[in-house]
Amino acid sequence: MSTGTSTPYRSSVAAGPDGFGALLRAEWAKFRTVRGWIIALVVAVLAVMALGLGPGMQGSCGQGGPCTLTTGPGGEPVTDNFYFVRQPLTGNGTITARMTSLTGQIPAHGGAGPGMTSGLTPWAKAGIIVKASTRQGSAYAAMMLTGGHGVRMQYDYTGDIAGLPGAVSATDPRWLRLTRAGDTLTGYDSADGVHWAKVGTVTLAGLGGTVQGGLFAASPETATSVLGAASIDGGLSQDTATLDHVSLGGGWTGGRWTGDAVGGVSQGPASGPAMGYRQAGGRFTVTGTGDIAPTVTGPNGTGASIAQTLIGTFAGLILIVVVAAMFMTAEYRRGLIRVTLAAIPRRGHALAAKAVVIGVVTFVAGLVSSAVVVVFGQRILRDNGVYVFPVTAVTEVRVIAGTAAVLAVAAVLALAIGAVLRRGAGAVAAVVVVTVLPYLLTVAIPVLPVGAADWLLRVSPAAGFAVEQTLPQYPQVTNIYSASAGYYPLAPWAGFAVLCAWTALALGLALYLLRRRDA
Repeated sequence: MSTGTSTPYRSSVAAGPDGFGALLRAEWAKFRTVRGWIIALVVAVLAVMALGLGPGMQGSCGQGGPCTLTTGPGGEPVTDNFYFVRQPLTGNGTITARMTSLTGQIPAHGGAGPGMTSGLTPWAKAGIIVKASTRQGSAYAAMMLTGGHGVRMQYDYTGDIAGLPGAVSATDPRWLRLTRAGDTLTGYDSADGVHWAKVGTVTLAGLGGTVQGGLFAASPETATSVLGAASIDGGLSQDTATLDHVSLGGGWTGGRWTGDAVGGVSQGPASGPAMGYRQAGGRFTVTGTGDIAPTVTGPNGTGASIAQTLIGTFAGLILIVVVAAMFMTAEYRRGLIRVTLAAIPRRGHALAAKAVVIGVVTFVAGLVSSAVVVVFGQRILRDNGVYVFPVTAVTEVRVIAGTAAVLAVAAVLALAIGAVLRRGAGAVAAVVVVTVLPYLLTVAIPVLPVGAADWLLRVSPAAGFAVEQTLPQYPQVTNIYSASAGYYPLAPWAGFAVLCAWTALALGLALYLLRRRDA
């Protein structure tokens, strides 16, 4: 007896004009007549809502009243704490200074134990600044030297422009200059005080006729991840800058210098000197702590993003992939697949009809649950005293619809894997491993180091949850930017594309095997 080579099944029967519509109706009838699947979807919706609207919706601003944060010129929350050695400037003017030293203290052992050690945080900063007033959150522009990023021009908390690289010393100083012309400020730097380069020009809205300008120093808290983003270990740091050759031109008063701790923080680390300045002739020594930067959420920040309201998505996702996998594997388990394929000559159409039905059903379920928790979850957070970072209406729609789309595509992925494996338990386990588990380990219950979590969220189907991202990352702000705090390594639609790519590959394999194998 000899065996021949089998060829893929091809039907010679052409589909009628409404053939696919009839398939969709048939598959929808199959789905809705299984009570357990409908109940599971309802439970998935309720689980998302329960976790998103439950008592755990609290944050770092406290629960006893409204969260009060300093806001910047653009209405964004900001941190504005530093030591300021200042004089009034009326009208236009220029300030120039040479920096010959920048030293500091950071917590010993990364903040894990008592004591301080010599060192600088990467974004410790000191230099010259022009500020609308000493009020926290007022407009400003500054030329500064940083602990690890060379000379920078920073302005209005979110702006950051790079200047000369490298550290500073007595033999390798940095000259800094700020020039004001109305609301426009221009920053320059130089290595020798002779050859100057323009770093940047910015316009500060509503700067006012008389502003405050002079020297400053600030050093933000350290941030060290202990276990992913689940906890953080850090502490206060401090820096001290030495500046000389300070010269003023234009509308400066020429009076005595005044020292202020903007933000009211006058004491740095317990083992360090108090914030302040010393002047000996033309030489200034300025010591400061704090930061001048946008406020961020996360282990080293405050507030919450709207993505926090969607924390229950993982529970809904588990139930959805179970239903989607069983929608395919149940036919194999009960032997109904033979009837289905006999009634539907084109097997690809049968797979497509099932994918459309499960995709649409889960999209609707995801849309309802996401809309409820995003809209009402924000209100609960604010009622609990949590600052919720605002987003535009377009972004809010993207988060709601994007989350629903992620659940729908994940359901289709589970369906395709079910068609490949033809066993419900195996299909569910496979989808949980590639989709649900990465989400749990990086977002819902973060236990991986941030680097490993970022890698996993770039290559696994869980990358699709980047559609929930609403917060910008600021390189000039010390923080742990992790997915658990709403920061994903991929852009929203790039992450969604990764999930779609996985699903397309799974569907392609499922279609190939469906055509090659017997029912």
